[in-house]
Amino acid sequence: MAFNTGLSGLRAASVDLDVTGNNIANASTVGFKGSSVQFGDLYASGFLSAGTNPVGDGVRVQDVKQSFGQGNISFTDNGLDMAISGDGFFILNNGGEIRYSRAGQFGIDKDGYVVNNQNMRVQGYTADEDGNLSGIRGDLQIETGNLAPRRTTSLQTDLNLDSRQSVLENRVRDIGPLAFSDIQGEQFDVTYSDGSPDYTVDLTAATTARQAAATINDADGLSASATTTAVFNGLDDTFIQNASNFSFSLNVNGAPLALDTNNINSLQDLVDSVNNSSETAISASIVDDGAGNDVLRVVHNQGETLDYSFADGNGGGNSATVEGEVNVTAAREVATINALTADADFQAAFNASPIRITNQFNPLDQRTYNHATSTTVFDSLGNSHELTQFYVKEPSPGNGVGVSEWSIYLQIDGELVAGTDTSPYTARFDQDGTLQSIDGDPNGEILVSDWIPKGEDGQPNGADGPPAPGETVVTPIPEPPTTSAFVIDLGDTTQFGAAFGVNDQQQNGYTTGRLSGLDVSDQGVLFARYTNGQSQALGQVSLAAFNNTNGLSPVGDTTWVETFDSGQPIIGAPDTGTLGSIKASSLEESNVDLSAELVNLIIAQRNYQANAKTIETSDAVTQTIINLR
Repeated sequence: MAFNTGLSGLRAASVDLDVTGNNIANASTVGFKGSSVQFGDLYASGFLSAGTNPVGDGVRVQDVKQSFGQGNISFTDNGLDMAISGDGFFILNNGGEIRYSRAGQFGIDKDGYVVNNQNMRVQGYTADEDGNLSGIRGDLQIETGNLAPRRTTSLQTDLNLDSRQSVLENRVRDIGPLAFSDIQGEQFDVTYSDGSPDYTVDLTAATTARQAAATINDADGLSASATTTAVFNGLDDTFIQNASNFSFSLNVNGAPLALDTNNINSLQDLVDSVNNSSETAISASIVDDGAGNDVLRVVHNQGETLDYSFADGNGGGNSATVEGEVNVTAAREVATINALTADADFQAAFNASPIRITNQFNPLDQRTYNHATSTTVFDSLGNSHELTQFYVKEPSPGNGVGVSEWSIYLQIDGELVAGTDTSPYTARFDQDGTLQSIDGDPNGEILVSDWIPKGEDGQPNGADGPPAPGETVVTPIPEPPTTSAFVIDLGDTTQFGAAFGVNDQQQNGYTTGRLSGLDVSDQGVLFARYTNGQSQALGQVSLAAFNNTNGLSPVGDTTWVETFDSGQPIIGAPDTGTLGSIKASSLEESNVDLSAELVNLIIAQRNYQANAKTIETSDAVTQTIINLR
């Protein structure tokens, strides 16, 4: 019996040596899980009785159990190397046979599939062409072709307009020139669009155009000036040279103007005499009378009444009284002029006067807009175009309390779009600086539906154009888009008393791109990076867990297969449930403790030698019995 006992010990020690040697051999194998031998004693017993003091029959190997503890994680230079931090196994397709592994040394084969060193394909959840994970498990494949371009269908702009900015554009009415005699004695009310109280203008006390202009200037929103122009028809060089006794007089509001008329031999001498007078508001010049004759013209630039006379001493000459004219400019806040007298020449002149716009918006002149911001949009061919948004502050409607307005112009590649070439969009803000609406839309959206993408030559470049006339455009633009129409969302725009700033600007278009790299997230999602700056999900690695991990059967190549004892796999995405997360560009090292294994090797050697000694001793005892005579 001692021979059998020692022999069983040799066998057990030999297995222990084999397992320890295997652990040591795979101390550097990625994803390897070390094993340990579990022993059990042997006893012989009969059916009816085992005796009170049975003697053991040796030892047997009960099980070789693997330890699935976490191994150290080390970093690598391969973007597709993956390590599992926590529970779970990679799922591998080995020609139809499903295997499970912790070794994440992966690459790409000639067909673009993600495989390990044995060309087993990694399985996971596939993604559609837009990068949406489908939830369907299959072999992960990397599409190495170019990323198709995507046209812009949505642009979100989040910015702040500076409420401290002033209105740049002026809209005025030019009224006149009005003869003083036409408006003398009139009375009229001035009404305002900004809520200011009405103002009454009374010209009954004005005796000259200058006084009338001064009275009109007292009204807010009205700016008046007066001039008096006297043309002396018939007074030319011939008249002066043929005169026997030339005389000339000029009165300003009845007061004679002191002039030196001695030695006046020509019209130019008379002009010089007038211009050398003490009245600085008077100026004289020579003009054409329309018939080819040079005559004298005198202008009083303040609108006083002029009386003049001239004679040649031969019975020829002329005299006249000339009253001034009034020119009036009405600001944009002047709404109406309402006559209070029967004479309504000023009211009629106001109603007939056109609106003149000064400092009108011009995208080429930065003095005509308050703010501007540009971004890139893309057509259906992936061509880039520059979209510029211009913001022009407008006068507040009504009395200006609790509301502000800005005009919005849109330009793509130098051409105004969205109808802003004829009429801008109007953004209205409340007293808190919050956007109320854009052209009445509370969502703050602008639909650009008239854009024709063009090339550098200014001609259509072949990309999709605007919707057909009469075609209804639904927002948001549904997929797949069929026109160049897109939506600008300004719903988060504010108007605070702070500097203009663009907080965020995002559009969903891009040009074509080539694959430039791969990234893997902690959730095992494979992202493709393209040269156009875009990234897209190509799939997600799936992991499998088992209720009894020790029930898995190792089949080599650091892989295991499912058995009855392990139970069916529980498959899911990384970092969900009890499954671990993925560490990219990393590998899980073997969990073998080399120091402990070397100690185990010594112990196994000692056990083997001791059991051999048992057999040697039994042999010596047996030989002693044989030698008895």
